[in-house]
Amino acid sequence: MTASIALVDDDRNILASVSMTLQSEGFSVRVYSDGKTALNALLESPPDLVVLDIKMPIMDGMEVLRRLREKSMVPVIFLTSKDDELDEALGLASGADDYIAKPFSLRLLIARIRALLRRTEARFQEKSEETPQNSHIIVRGRLVMDPDRHQVSWDGEDISLTVTEFLILEALAQRPGFVKSRDQLMDTAYQDDVYVDDRTIDSHIKRLRRKFRQVDNQFKSIETLYGIGYRFAEE
Repeated sequence: MTASIALVDDDRNILASVSMTLQSEGFSVRVYSDGKTALNALLESPPDLVVLDIKMPIMDGMEVLRRLREKSMVPVIFLTSKDDELDEALGLASGADDYIAKPFSLRLLIARIRALLRRTEARFQEKSEETPQNSHIIVRGRLVMDPDRHQVSWDGEDISLTVTEFLILEALAQRPGFVKSRDQLMDTAYQDDVYVDDRTIDSHIKRLRRKFRQVDNQFKSIETLYGIGYRFAEE
């Protein structure tokens, strides 16, 4: 099935060049030049993935993502200003799965899109041959993760995670007490030799902690070992 991509940017040159490239790669593309129009369309008919610019008139990308995340966990790649670390940090903190700084390589954007679509498909793929007896549910104290259904709860309270956040948490929770370096977490969350830097993983970790602390303000199970990496605390 052809994957559908929603491209949201107020720069019509970017809309034209990127949409033509994505179509040539076999994607179905919908384009929007302002955030408000895009948000209504994305909620009414969700695509498989959204490429979203941050700085737009009427409604910026941050606000679009905030409202979108209230009702949808569709994968989102943010387009940020070149070298604008604030944009990157805020984008990931708001629930984006990935970001690319402008000006960007179309080859890099396509690689990021394909990698994120593959991760999403693998996470949500139905495994009809599996039975409840051989389910891969992970239970770590008050944490319960069901990878086959992409469900997470803490103390019985459901927590919505992006695909990237889920993969990072799953990697940590699989072996409580064992440290995962940032490189190991990047290998888990970003496959196919897609480059991201340490700051990206740190931003996802901060977002994970924030989400868990919304249901438990004493949450401390994701521990930082400075200069080494992260681990999920043993109960």
